[in-house]
Amino acid sequence: MRRRNFLSSSLAPALAQGQAQTQGPVFEGEFEDGGTGSVSYQPKVTMERKRTGKPHQGKVLAAIQPHCDDVPIFAAGTVLKLIDEGYTGYLITVSNDSMAGSGSSIGDIVLKNENDTREVARRMGLKDAFFLNYPNHNMDAWPIAEMRARIVFLIRLLKIDTIFVYDPSALYERNPDHYITARAVESSFTPAGGRWDYPEHFLAGLKTHSVKEKYYFARGPQLVNRVVDISDYIDQKVHVNLANVTQGPSGNTGARLRQRLAAQGKRLPLLGADDDTANRQYTKYSALARDRTRGKQYGMQFAEVFHYIGQEEDPFDAYVRNNAVSL
Repeated sequence: MRRRNFLSSSLAPALAQGQAQTQGPVFEGEFEDGGTGSVSYQPKVTMERKRTGKPHQGKVLAAIQPHCDDVPIFAAGTVLKLIDEGYTGYLITVSNDSMAGSGSSIGDIVLKNENDTREVARRMGLKDAFFLNYPNHNMDAWPIAEMRARIVFLIRLLKIDTIFVYDPSALYERNPDHYITARAVESSFTPAGGRWDYPEHFLAGLKTHSVKEKYYFARGPQLVNRVVDISDYIDQKVHVNLANVTQGPSGNTGARLRQRLAAQGKRLPLLGADDDTANRQYTKYSALARDRTRGKQYGMQFAEVFHYIGQEEDPFDAYVRNNAVSL
């Protein structure tokens, strides 16, 4: 399955009268008491919109992807929004991207994809890009524990508060690089905040650090509880995706379509009058059509959807805060 064939449906809730409904997926099967039936899990859907000022000043995010086109396609709009709101950000690519894209050899493809990824990071306003260089399309043969150790190191080194990555619980994900990356990242959260895990880090001056927020994205069905309005950032997202020349979702497709139509004595007004406009418009309205579909579904022009997990307060902490009295 090609990664760029990402236009798929989601189990995201529908809209009614401008408000998100909480109708969730229905799970059927046998229950512990021996009976059968179904249960519906109904998540609350939060609409996240652009905020003024720099409310996230001092916070750090990491966008983690197995391949160079994953974050640009599924999460670049939200990353751009959070950077605009004050975050410092980093891009972490887990595979060596050796098996996808155009080039004269595997080495040539790796170099081109690395250069594209650095440009993607620059266009998103991120501070740096890291490359873990695991074997593309073969990451399921690599020990997750070894990958986890490297991710824990980066969480502690960069003091990462918020992470974007593939959803480890998404349905029908067939690409091993995708689900192995998701599982390795998810399994790193507890040890990153633990004082007994990887004590050699502390000798190097690092400290424990807990990731507070996770934005999980997916190609196929997933449990959606957060919808981010990226309407103000869609043109920047297009610009980000166009940096992935080697294996991006659109490449020069818009320009080729415009030229093919011209040879037939036709034109498509949407594609404009030059190749650059054609590529941008094709990317916006075809390659990123998912964002328009999600936006329409939730009363927005363009949107990205996630399974979001935030930092939950211990209920007893609230009780102590509200009930503690002076001695």
